[in-house]
Amino acid sequence: MPTPPIVRELAAIPRGTLMIQGTTSDAGKSTLVAGLCRLALRAGASVVPFKPQNMANNSAVTADGGEIGRAQAWQAFACGLAPHTDMNPVLLKPNSDLGAQVVIHGQARFNLNAREYQAYKPRAMEAVLQSYERLRGRYDAVLVEGAGSPAEINLRAGDIANMGFAEAVDCPVVIVADIDRGGVFAHLVGTLDCLSESERARVRGFIINRFRGDLSLLQPGIDWLEARTGKPVFGVVPYLLGMHFDAEDMLPGERHAQATRTDALRVIVPALPRISNHTDFDALRAHPQVDFRYVGAGEVLPPADLIILPGSKSVQADLAWLRAQGWEAALRRHLRYGGKVLGICGGMQMLGRSVRDPLGVEGPAGDVAGLGWLDFDTTLSARKLLENVTGQLAWAGSPDEAGNAHERSPRIPVRGYEIHMGESTGSALEHPALWLDSRDGPRPDGALSQDGQIAATYVHGLFNSPQACAAWLSWAGLAHAEALDHDAQREASIDALADALASNLDMPALWASLK
Repeated sequence: MPTPPIVRELAAIPRGTLMIQGTTSDAGKSTLVAGLCRLALRAGASVVPFKPQNMANNSAVTADGGEIGRAQAWQAFACGLAPHTDMNPVLLKPNSDLGAQVVIHGQARFNLNAREYQAYKPRAMEAVLQSYERLRGRYDAVLVEGAGSPAEINLRAGDIANMGFAEAVDCPVVIVADIDRGGVFAHLVGTLDCLSESERARVRGFIINRFRGDLSLLQPGIDWLEARTGKPVFGVVPYLLGMHFDAEDMLPGERHAQATRTDALRVIVPALPRISNHTDFDALRAHPQVDFRYVGAGEVLPPADLIILPGSKSVQADLAWLRAQGWEAALRRHLRYGGKVLGICGGMQMLGRSVRDPLGVEGPAGDVAGLGWLDFDTTLSARKLLENVTGQLAWAGSPDEAGNAHERSPRIPVRGYEIHMGESTGSALEHPALWLDSRDGPRPDGALSQDGQIAATYVHGLFNSPQACAAWLSWAGLAHAEALDHDAQREASIDALADALASNLDMPALWASLK
């Protein structure tokens, strides 16, 4: 990757820490931290992202063999770093409305309900401070992302995600608010009013995000806010369109990404209640030849060429929900008329004969019948497999029994990651969808049905490799599928974001806030 030009305003960045908190979830904290990381990198500083506690079912596998929130992974890319577990020491992966799997330093420890986790927070804070101290010792600047809002009065006791962390390490805070939601001044003043005196004192100022319109019409409000609070507005960031970033957790607000080409492939993904790693589909949503749609509760599955069953944090519960929507019959009808089905991770497990959870790993212990379209069974276990993988499609240049690639078709490389609990066994796996690289030679992954209509894999990130994405779209029926480089799109988006921040924020004043 060529080195971007150094921005003159960032010639001198002091060593220290700065925390970005938001008035609400999705105010733009993750995006702002990523853009600031890229600007610091351009200026020659060694910079690292940090999020004390994240709650998300979108996660990434790190270089040190753990998992962190997806947002911290792409913030790491913005810094020119490989993701590391210290960047997000506490990750909560919800598996019900009241409970979550608790991941500490990249490893799943246990499932706790909300009240149990509240009691565990002092232990979690120890892990947070350990990671922060390691990062602070290695990098010039630590850019910290808060979680949700610091104004959650009911969660203040034992807080480790926002002001509780800022107070513990004595770091300055900037608060960002999303003006596109409306009520931006009430959000900022109300948030500040909910803080303690010491917390208000560490707030250095505000950033207003996602503005559309004439900035001169906003200026009277900015003047009022600065006079009312005695704190500066560092700038107003415009609403940026066409950006390609990994979502932290929530599904995109726009569930339908329309194709820009007439030769479109129709792709549907059921929006399962506990859907995980839906960033798998970002490349498809951005592809000009794909008409992509998430389908939610109460909706009828529309006609499609390809239906993808996504990952799930609670496979048995999400499979029951899918059936309650009447979608099992709709999937059968889709197959009967020649449509393709792909299952990824939890979606793969749904396609087999059964899903067994004898230890109650994802919910109440017990067995449920799968959809039964592929001949294998899955047993969940306490051990979670976390691995970044490379390999190739098994139906394009697949290895034979000696591990040598056939010459009948070109090798289609695949890269991604596995992150699942459980093992699948059965005859369908003798016809794999992928061959993955390992020290002992190619190993099979997933399955492809004999008629070629149904595919399954444990590998996330299938569509991020341009050649593999085009191959999967061709398998699903798209003629002349283009190879879209989603990683290059994301890299260009990070640079465009950094340019926008440099143009619209008072960067010298903002960097001067580091401590």
